[in-house]
Amino acid sequence: MKPGLLSRRGVPERQPIGGGLLGGGAARADTSTQMADNSKTEDAASDSVEAAKNTSDKKEKLADQVMQNPQVLAALQERLDNTSHTPSSYIETLPKAVKRRIDALKQLQVQCAHIEAKFYEEVHDLERKYAALYEPLFDKRREFITGEAEPTDAESEWHSENEEEEKLAGDLKNKVVIEEREAAATEEANPKGIPDFWYTIFRNVDMLSELVQEYDEPILKHLQDIKVKFSEPGQPMSFSLEFHFGPNDYFTNSFLTKTYKMKSEPDKTDPFSFEGPEIVDCEGCSIDWKKGKNVTVKTIKKKQKHKGRGTVRTITKQVPNDSFFNFFSPIKVSGDGESLDEDSEFTLATDFEIGHFFRERIVPRAVLYFTGEAIEDDDNFEEGEEGEEESVYHSYISRKMPASLLNANNSNKEIPLQSDI
Repeated sequence: MKPGLLSRRGVPERQPIGGGLLGGGAARADTSTQMADNSKTEDAASDSVEAAKNTSDKKEKLADQVMQNPQVLAALQERLDNTSHTPSSYIETLPKAVKRRIDALKQLQVQCAHIEAKFYEEVHDLERKYAALYEPLFDKRREFITGEAEPTDAESEWHSENEEEEKLAGDLKNKVVIEEREAAATEEANPKGIPDFWYTIFRNVDMLSELVQEYDEPILKHLQDIKVKFSEPGQPMSFSLEFHFGPNDYFTNSFLTKTYKMKSEPDKTDPFSFEGPEIVDCEGCSIDWKKGKNVTVKTIKKKQKHKGRGTVRTITKQVPNDSFFNFFSPIKVSGDGESLDEDSEFTLATDFEIGHFFRERIVPRAVLYFTGEAIEDDDNFEEGEEGEEESVYHSYISRKMPASLLNANNSNKEIPLQSDI
């Protein structure tokens, strides 16, 4: 064995790669490089720790500054209060025995809702009873409007708030134009009844005037009366509007009807939402239009080109037309859960609102809407007083979208209707 190949203990020594003095130098160089790399890594790690520490210190200082801001503290406190004191979160913390008693209270509440529904049914019966008392007065109103009867002096006596001022102005005017009036007296026409009574109401009330087109106006001038009819005892709750027309050149119907169906019972799926009777559907009627007088449609001309021959022909087609008389052809509420588009929902909600407005305001107070006095009162009505001013008679109908529409759209949000003005 050659000298140098065994150690003193007889264990073979590891030969340096490359052998000799050159191999040993390379090994020492590698060792030095590794030590330098380790040193850099340690320095980098130290720098990272220091940077992280500085960042943490900055965050702590920033947090301290934020927490010293009273507005921030108040906002945080409010959020904590709302989070920790919501009714649902509180109920969840109650013992099981207490929750059981709460469920019993809900059962009682459902029973209360059913009793309330019966109450409103009796209110409807009471309204029907008093409608019979109003009817003779409304019949006489119609006679005065149409000129079928002339009021007596006692019936036409009315003391205005500005009566004295009006009397003085009238006397002065009489002195100035007395001769002129005498000359014109023989020529002055005495119109029959009150011309354009109901048409003027349509024109005065924004909700109605928006529906009336120019070509509707001549027809509405033939409108002689609007009546409200209630369902008979034992029949499903509803009311109908009857629009009575004099002879005209547009249709042969003597009156047009619109019926609004209501229900007064809690929803089985959501009984606590019950707030009184609601309009759930409506039905119109057929209008027997005279030839060429149907204002709810218009005729358009359209050109068609033949695909094969290339010839062009003109065809006429009838399409729907905006008109108040579309009021008697309402959108039907689907009972099979089929959803309506947004425009249809809005149209239906508006229809319900208009029907309720006719019933509660226009028909009972027609003369005041003719003179504009009711409109002035409506404009002066302050928001928030409705609950104080309205009686049960005028406010017991809950004017909201029918449950079928809401369920069809998977939404519990009601479409707001304009409340009684």
